[in-house]
Amino acid sequence: MKPGAALMKHFLQIKDLRAEEYAYLFERTRVIKTRFKNYERYTPLVDRTLAMIFEKASTRTRVSFEAGMYQMGGSVVHLTTGDTHLGRAEPLEDTARVISRMVDLVMIRTYEQEKIERFAAHSRVPVINGLTNEYHPCQILADIFTFIEHRGSIQGKTVAWVGDGNNMANTWLQAAEVMGFKLHLSTPSGYEVDHAVAGVGDRSCFEVFDHPMRACEGAHLVTTDVWTSMGYEAENEERLKAFVDWCVDEEMMAVAQPDALFMHCLPAHRGEEVTAEVIDGPQSVVWDEAENRMHVQKALMEYLLLGRIG
Repeated sequence: MKPGAALMKHFLQIKDLRAEEYAYLFERTRVIKTRFKNYERYTPLVDRTLAMIFEKASTRTRVSFEAGMYQMGGSVVHLTTGDTHLGRAEPLEDTARVISRMVDLVMIRTYEQEKIERFAAHSRVPVINGLTNEYHPCQILADIFTFIEHRGSIQGKTVAWVGDGNNMANTWLQAAEVMGFKLHLSTPSGYEVDHAVAGVGDRSCFEVFDHPMRACEGAHLVTTDVWTSMGYEAENEERLKAFVDWCVDEEMMAVAQPDALFMHCLPAHRGEEVTAEVIDGPQSVVWDEAENRMHVQKALMEYLLLGRIG
């Protein structure tokens, strides 16, 4: 057993950590990002290795984790579906046992949450969810840190989610409960959030709206995602029709708070889930949001491997 294994944590969904841990992570992210911007060398993860396992491809997830680990002094092993065959060439549990004896940290981007949960249950090292069908916790970390950078604490604020009741919506729901803000949800009929999957017990942390305009009223942050997520391409034509009124436009932003921010986890389809005028406009912080994936993940990896610093 590796040193500190008794205290080992995984990051598989937002509920895995407490509000005070997130406050610590966001402060560490601020420190780490400031060092990065000032070209200050900071390499606390020398001789540590991150295994990245991709069953779902991604530009931002790969670059943010790989660049972040190298900047922290560590090294990276990149594995794709063809390299690993998770749960096919051998039992998933055996793969977890083997890989976790050779590296210090594992990031997995896959389909079913159940798969990453099984891997973590048999891993000797921390496992990070890079995205599953059910949750996308690293993205929400970046989103909330971006909000904090621009507007201060998100506690007590209102976030409007406009679009599909997907993994991002599930994760925003969990974040609202853990971090103490209100989520306004608006999805087309038939594409609602599955509250059993989101697993939120405090219903006072969210409100559901039939019309996206009402969800945006008074919001401090308006956010959305593509209408057709990876793995649902066969539904694309049907979704284009169902989601036509859920395009975030200037009218929706106008009913939000005057200084409301707009976010999108990217990639974006201008003219579908968001207009070009919004995503490329003055309220959009999507490029800061994208960059901040790297910074929050650096803080997360530091925390999972080294615990609290100082």
